[in-house]
This record gives sequence, structure tokens and C-alpha cells, in this order.
Amino acid sequence: MTDADDPSTDENVDTFGGHATITAYMSDEIVVLDPDTTLRQAAIALEEAGVGCVVVGSPDHVEGVVSERDILRAVAERIDLDATPVRDIESRHLMWATTDSTVDEVVDEMMGNYVRHVLVGEDRRLVGIVSIRDVLAAYAG
Repeated sequence: MTDADDPSTDENVDTFGGHATITAYMSDEIVVLDPDTTLRQAAIALEEAGVGCVVVGSPDHVEGVVSERDILRAVAERIDLDATPVRDIESRHLMWATTDSTVDEVVDEMMGNYVRHVLVGEDRRLVGIVSIRDVLAAYAG
């Protein structure tokens, strides 16, 4: 293996594996919902976008997130999906990374806080979301 093939060399540190910056793996297609959106509408938004988490609020003011697991929990608890707004079940304990965070740092955050999604922000604005599936791609590379 030459230095050029070695992912631990300085020239490759931002593009490979756990040392890569999270922006290489995050999704910048963010589904944002108004807090009054019903749980059914949120479930439809999750399905249509093919994502596991939606943001409640706006990119400039994130109030919370709702994941597919939150919707599933609401179904199991027989919560009325057509009458309950996402604000009633949103997670407000949010995990954030910066655009210069590494994949390893984000994984540590996920593992330490038992979360599957981390928001990525820059200049006090949401710019992306990274899921556990996204970071697995960095290691599978």
C-alpha cells in the first residue's frame, strides 16, 4: 500500500472512514414540518421522502424532531394520528454536530446518547441530518 492508498495519511483524512468530515455523509435534503402537522401527515412525509426523521420548526429554528420510531410508538399507544400534532410527541433533546465534525465524533455522540439521528449545523442554521445508516457508509467505504 502506498501513502496515497492509506486512508490515514493527511491528504485523505477528510474523505475516508471515521476521519472524514460528516458533511461527506450527511443528507442535506431535510424534511421540515410545521409543529401543527398531524402525526399521519408526518408519517406520510417520512414515507414519501424515504427518511427516518423529520425536523419540526424551520432550519433557522429547530423545535424538535420526529422519527419513524416516534410515530410507531404513537400507533402502539393508540394516539389519534389525525388529531395529534407533531409538537405533542417531538423529541426536544437534540444532538448537534458541526460541519467540521468527523464521522467518529458523530458516532461517539450517537452511541453516548442512544440516538440514531444527529443534526448538522453551521452558523446557527440546520444544514443537514446524519443517520446511523449514513455513518455506516463511511466505515463500509
